[in-house]
Amino acid sequence: MLDLKHKSILITGGTGSLGKALTKEILSKHPEVRRVIIFSRDEQKQFQMAQDYPERDYPQLRFFIGDVRDEQRLVRAFKGVDYVIHAAAMKHVPIAEYNPDECIKTNVMGAQNVIHACFQTNVQRVVALSTDKACAPINLYGATKLTSDKLFVAANNIKGDSPIVFSVVRYGNVMGSNGSVIPFFLKKRGEGKLPITDPNMTRFNISLQGGVDMVMHALANSWGGEIFVPKIPSYKITDVAKAIAPNCEQVTVGIRPGEKVHEEMITPSDSFYTYDLGKYYTILPATHKWSIDDFKLRFNASLVPNGFAYNSGNNSEWESVDTLRTLIREHVDNTFEI
Repeated sequence: MLDLKHKSILITGGTGSLGKALTKEILSKHPEVRRVIIFSRDEQKQFQMAQDYPERDYPQLRFFIGDVRDEQRLVRAFKGVDYVIHAAAMKHVPIAEYNPDECIKTNVMGAQNVIHACFQTNVQRVVALSTDKACAPINLYGATKLTSDKLFVAANNIKGDSPIVFSVVRYGNVMGSNGSVIPFFLKKRGEGKLPITDPNMTRFNISLQGGVDMVMHALANSWGGEIFVPKIPSYKITDVAKAIAPNCEQVTVGIRPGEKVHEEMITPSDSFYTYDLGKYYTILPATHKWSIDDFKLRFNASLVPNGFAYNSGNNSEWESVDTLRTLIREHVDNTFEI
């Protein structure tokens, strides 16, 4: 159990879907936290989020305007911070394809700036958010997030005598997050047609709470350099359409630039370093400063078989149309009806 009593925690990209869910979790379950700092560049989103957390009721919450592209601003923000959750990113695949320089500046250089700022301050633990698109990437967004993952893992090798620990969490589509397919379909269903990129398309599915739990697990348990991967179900994009609008026509529009039919989170090449932790898998770094035997004993971890792969198309667990409807009501829109 992570103890945040008298600790300060900063969330980059803190006004996003996961950042807000993390803030809610921390403030509700760790009332003795010293500070929760929301670091982001959108003043309007900060203003709107602040309405939900009046200062008189949440004096420990702070809002800090800044961009991860600005290292000195990060250094200023990180002073006195114990834990950093790095959630800031450009994440829309087509936008990244058409604006590559901007994506690299935020996702790669921004990651490097976070690491440098941590080394210049007294941050103790860092968890960086990744994506399934970082595994065997075919688009720029995925490639930048893979680079980010590599930077955070490698940061453990260059920290010297610092006790800081860097780790990564990698997961699939967050149900109901900004810009994701379920809110998009909910909005489009009134038109009588739903655009389907490819009828064979599958994706991993995780709830916002599942994402929050995973970040908190990594903060509490990482030894340095792990990439944590959750065991989560997949869904077929056609089943999402059926769950939301069974009477709508599904119109195949073709895969967008940089999209895959199926997503991966662990490749066969990763299998030599991947361990089963029970609720999660973890891809361990090739080089590390701690004992694998001690790690296995501490977490009851077992090495996966050689050639193991974790792919949304050959997953053993699937959401059905009925379970998707239940999850949409629970996690996205409690007024949802067919």
